[in-house]
Amino acid sequence: METQLHLVFSGTCNEAFAFYETTFGIKRIMTMKYGDAPGGFPVPEGAKDLVMHTAMKLGSITLMGCDAPPGPKPAMGGFNISLSLADEAEVKRLFAELSEGGSVQMPMQPTFWSPMFGMCTDKFGVEWMVGIPGPQPNA
Repeated sequence: METQLHLVFSGTCNEAFAFYETTFGIKRIMTMKYGDAPGGFPVPEGAKDLVMHTAMKLGSITLMGCDAPPGPKPAMGGFNISLSLADEAEVKRLFAELSEGGSVQMPMQPTFWSPMFGMCTDKFGVEWMVGIPGPQPNA
């Protein structure tokens, strides 16, 4: 089974994924705008330059995204993307970059489940949990 996470933006998908490319040092697999759709595909008024689909590999998942067509705007929320890395310097760097221009819900700090963990929302409204794996409980 493959796992994908699909984010829906209100006109900032291309900007958000360009930010993720820089932050994570990875490139997108592909990007298609509504105006790139084959002939006959109905493109909503004002959506020609919006992202219809984009994707990148982020660790073991595929992170996908699009812009919602014009109309009622969806709200981000109800989930967090969790990043777990052993490299303390990289954890600190990712947290700093993801939270810049956004907000911090929990600063980087030791917890009972991790030697370093923090929670933030990026400038696009995507919520992130970033930390170092701690001891795993016995199953």
